[in-house]
Amino acid sequence: MKKLERLKGIILEKSFEYREDASFTLASGEKSQFYFDCKKTTLDPEGSALIGELLLSLVDEKFPNIVGAGGLTLGADPMGAALMHHAWFHGKKILHFIVRKELKGHGSIKWIEGNVKPGDPVLVLDDVITTGGSVIKAIRRCREDGLAVEGVAVLVDREEFQGMEKVQQEVEGKPVVALIKRSEIMPIYEEIRAQEDNKRGFTA
Repeated sequence: MKKLERLKGIILEKSFEYREDASFTLASGEKSQFYFDCKKTTLDPEGSALIGELLLSLVDEKFPNIVGAGGLTLGADPMGAALMHHAWFHGKKILHFIVRKELKGHGSIKWIEGNVKPGDPVLVLDDVITTGGSVIKAIRRCREDGLAVEGVAVLVDREEFQGMEKVQQEVEGKPVVALIKRSEIMPIYEEIRAQEDNKRGFTA
């Protein structure tokens, strides 16, 4: 729990913004009060180490039979690498694969880059889920290349636009898990903001 709480702190420090007027335009085109730039956490040394450790614990608990993990580039890439490296250091082999956004026009024409092969059970990853569109795209491309999707793990669930529910429908009962939910971040954010307001009031 201490490691998860520390990861929440890094996300608040590096990856989270809030606006009362819902002026953030998301990749989906939707407007929101919340913005998560999770790459600033997944590409941070401490953030990466914590994500790798927490994902490996999740895999041991819910996805013990997977051969590989990955998702749509770019958001999932640092997570897959962190899991692969942390697993290896603990005597386990989990292959990291990348789901391309576009097919190459030469060589082997495939969506999946990496060492996984058709029939392998895999975990689909993403850094943040909003509408679920990117995750669903990754799931379908994995299946198109013959991989067996055993579930989904995301770093942050924004808890907006039914993203998790849509992904759950796509995987037909397989586990869909978020390490952190937006509703877990907001109380910490509000506490920090209240402390800052109190300090400003005291110094004024």
